Amino acid sequence: MADITRRLGRRHLRGAPTAHVRHHRAGRLVHDGTGLSFWFHPLTAALSEIPVDDRELAMTFHARTTDFQDVTVQATVTYRVGDPALAAERLDFSIDPDTGVWRGAPLEQLGTLLTETAQEHALALLARTPLSAALADGVGAVRERVAAGLAADPRLPATGIEVVAVRVGALRPEPEVERALRTPARELIQQEADRATYERRAVAVERERAIAENELASRIELARREEQLVEQRGTNARREAEELAAADGVRAAAEAARSVRLAEAEAARTERLAAAEAARAVRMARAEAEAAREVGEARAQAQAAWLRVHGEVDVATLHALTGTRLAENLPHIDSVTVSPDVLTGLLARLGGAARPDPEPGA
Repeated sequence: MADITRRLGRRHLRGAPTAHVRHHRAGRLVHDGTGLSFWFHPLTAALSEIPVDDRELAMTFHARTTDFQDVTVQATVTYRVGDPALAAERLDFSIDPDTGVWRGAPLEQLGTLLTETAQEHALALLARTPLSAALADGVGAVRERVAAGLAADPRLPATGIEVVAVRVGALRPEPEVERALRTPARELIQQEADRATYERRAVAVERERAIAENELASRIELARREEQLVEQRGTNARREAEELAAADGVRAAAEAARSVRLAEAEAARTERLAAAEAARAVRMARAEAEAAREVGEARAQAQAAWLRVHGEVDVATLHALTGTRLAENLPHIDSVTVSPDVLTGLLARLGGAARPDPEPGA
């Protein structure tokens, strides 16, 4: 869109490098070219702006194949205005002198012309092509046919339009038909996937078997080594037991010899002590016997002397001695109560004892 500014009742237009501007004043062409910049009077100026850059026109339309299947064609046409003067004469590219905006919709007219022309050639081609062939080789065929049809169409050169390139993005059937057509391929893909899965499972099973065999071999080797270890431990335990038994035997023999020596020493000491005790006992027995004999002899002599003395002393003296000895052996008496009866009997006894027995025949 041209850039128009106002200055003192006049207008100034500044065009773009990709826009061709035509300025008519009073039916006469005053300015004609791209990237122009000039002053004009809005009441007498007739302005046209024709884009000369390449433009993309995307189009989507439906077609029917020879087997009555509907397909959708997605295509893009690249075009440009090759003859701006001719295009300005055939289409309304006039712009408002105040705003620089197109008064009409020339690009929409170009788009409609290109779309209908491309659609006409694509429909003519697909109408004689079955669906399978259209889906297989239809993109290239439709592109070539549309490019050739647009190049041969006389309306485009008469309008000043040049077709730069034609691209066909896709030919798609209806969703149900597309799903049906995808089914065989999907089945084949699924079969390949299943086969790959089975092969992978087989390889996995083989690897698991190899791993299991390796684990089993490892377990067998570990069991064999464990058996060797157990045997070695048993051998070591036997050797240790034998060494301990030998050490215990030596220790027991030493202890026995020591016990024997201690027992012999103790027996000898006990024997010496017993002999000493026996000798001492004999000496003591002899001493005691000698002492007893001497004591007995002394007692016998004392008894004999006592008896001899008592035999020589009279009865009254013996009674007095008896009383004295009795008095010595009696307990301590604080007071004595003598009744007349007791005193009479005592005196009677003393009197009877003091009276000498009459001699026989007196």
